Amino acid sequence: MATQARMFARGARSVGRARDFVAAAVRAGDRADDIRVCVSELVTNALRHTPAGRLLLVRVVAQEHLVHIEVHDAGSGEPHLCAPADTDDHGRGLLLVAALADDWGTADRDGPGKCVWAAFKLPGATPPAAAER
Repeated sequence: MATQARMFARGARSVGRARDFVAAAVRAGDRADDIRVCVSELVTNALRHTPAGRLLLVRVVAQEHLVHIEVHDAGSGEPHLCAPADTDDHGRGLLLVAALADDWGTADRDGPGKCVWAAFKLPGATPPAAAER
């Protein structure tokens, strides 16, 4: 298992930098595009809800058949799926994450804010029940 983490400034350029950081940290094959889109959405959401002057933390945990991405921010509030109207220009980020990731959610963290995570099974993964037999 390899874990890498990096802090990013609160700014629009951090979305692309975080995406590149995660892409360089994992070899995800067919899942690479899904992971890149989800990192973009999670970091964009974190930027919208992080107070000025605060940093974001992006953590990647790469295992043989699983990639776990975490985005930590100091913003308040609990992320939730929205039901945007066709004419809305926001509110689809977590819908994309829910559609592309194998699982996602939130986790407690030390200090203010929240951690939003997404997990991706990589090709060739053995289902847990089959591995236990």
